Amino acid sequence: MTDFEALRAYGLAFPEAVEDFPWEDHPVLKVRGKIFAFLGEEDGFSLTVKLPVSRDFAETFDFAAPAGYGLGRSGWISCRFGAGEAADLDLMKRWIAESYRAVAPKKLAALVPEQD
Repeated sequence: MTDFEALRAYGLAFPEAVEDFPWEDHPVLKVRGKIFAFLGEEDGFSLTVKLPVSRDFAETFDFAAPAGYGLGRSGWISCRFGAGEAADLDLMKRWIAESYRAVAPKKLAALVPEQD
């Protein structure tokens, strides 16, 4: 399983999470119609998530930067990994969970506990 596939499967396991394709080849993960993760699989893979708590920490990594299209101002971070470049899957999963909790309705967000 590729890192992309592992993170996609992880995000889809959250309560009421669904996959959508608003931009043809770029899947997004949504909860009740709201995007909590953008995924990409070109020349490696990319992940964009909303990090209201971890944003500043995320920006210390070379692979992470504020998301484009003005999303960075709202705490969205884009992570890009080149072909053959390994990602820290545990860290990416924590960030996907944080993004889900930030976007999901409170009752659903409460079902995904914070990790230390």
